[in-house]
Amino acid sequence: MILFFGNAEKIYAVQAPRMLDKDDIEKLVWLFSGAVYLSAENIEGRFIGPRREMITPWSTNAVEITQNMGLEGIMRIEEFVCDVDGAAFDPMLNRRYDGLDQNIFTIDKDPDPIVYIDDIAAYNEQEGLALNEDEISYLNSVAETMGRKLTDSEVFGFSQVNSEHCRHKIFNGKYVIDGQEMPETLFGLIKKTTKTNPNRVVSAYKDNCAFLAGPTA
Repeated sequence: MILFFGNAEKIYAVQAPRMLDKDDIEKLVWLFSGAVYLSAENIEGRFIGPRREMITPWSTNAVEITQNMGLEGIMRIEEFVCDVDGAAFDPMLNRRYDGLDQNIFTIDKDPDPIVYIDDIAAYNEQEGLALNEDEISYLNSVAETMGRKLTDSEVFGFSQVNSEHCRHKIFNGKYVIDGQEMPETLFGLIKKTTKTNPNRVVSAYKDNCAFLAGPTA
């Protein structure tokens, strides 16, 4: 079930497996900075809030806080702000709700059917996957070896795993200007900055993070 807590600016929706007792509700009122518990199954009005298909990082942290407070069973908590004069929002992350009810977190969409790709090169252009000729040739050979066409998920997944971000096939490739190969790659030039002037950098470009020297504590 969904319990609603609100103030003048926003509504907090709490998904729980059962009705919470008075002590638990008071804890949530405190957690939501005094937002009033709204003893109603539906809330009228227009709101902007997260898409039901995507649990927000904010929700994950909020649920963990309730667990540390001794509240058991809370599954999801999301914020919904009042939609004033058609405020702008990011449709990739949020949507506009005409009222809030017990189904705001219910996902009733059936999975899309599997799509088999007839022409990987054409699909690459259509979806903007940025696969080069060698990669397209490789995928065609994989399909031939497997004895079936590749699916849209397989081709898309390969394009992401084999992307510039993961493989640095461009940044770490040969850097040629006017027919002359440069001594440093593009990525090498980026790393050269820290190598030349390390300052307080302890580690960089070894994985997905960097470390700076800090004060002794």
